[in-house]
Amino acid sequence: MKKVLVAVDSPKGTKEILSLFRNLVSSPEDVILLHVEQLEGNSMMTAMLGEAEMTTLKDSLRGTEHKEALDRKAEKVLAHYRKELESGGVGHVRTMVREGHPSEEILRAAHEEGVDLIIVGCSGKSRWRRYLTGCASREVEKSAKVPVLIAKGNGCGEHARLWSGREAYVIR
Repeated sequence: MKKVLVAVDSPKGTKEILSLFRNLVSSPEDVILLHVEQLEGNSMMTAMLGEAEMTTLKDSLRGTEHKEALDRKAEKVLAHYRKELESGGVGHVRTMVREGHPSEEILRAAHEEGVDLIIVGCSGKSRWRRYLTGCASREVEKSAKVPVLIAKGNGCGEHARLWSGREAYVIR
């Protein structure tokens, strides 16, 4: 396996994501840590924003305190995961920050970087909340062109699995 994309959102899922990575991924040449800044919140209305509206939103947030807070969070999260991976012996780790809808940005980065595997965490949202706000890991799982590992954390449903083509393997 040459390239692995690991999408990270917060340090709270570190144990599950890194355990999955260490147990199932053998010596990738390149690990890309991706954090997606969700600029607009998390609801069905914001999921309907098109590319033009998202670009306008990104432009209007540049230089604001809100955007600076998002940038600080991204730096902190990526530094945490990078340190954990490097202390575990992973050699080449790159970081990347994107802005927008998490599932779309994860899939876009995976395509642009030509990765062989995507690892995402499960947020542990309730069924009702997933219905209202969506679930990035499920969207990535459904739409990815490469295998996807979903790290199952606290409160996560039964959908944590390895997806490859039409087959899904539950990771317990």
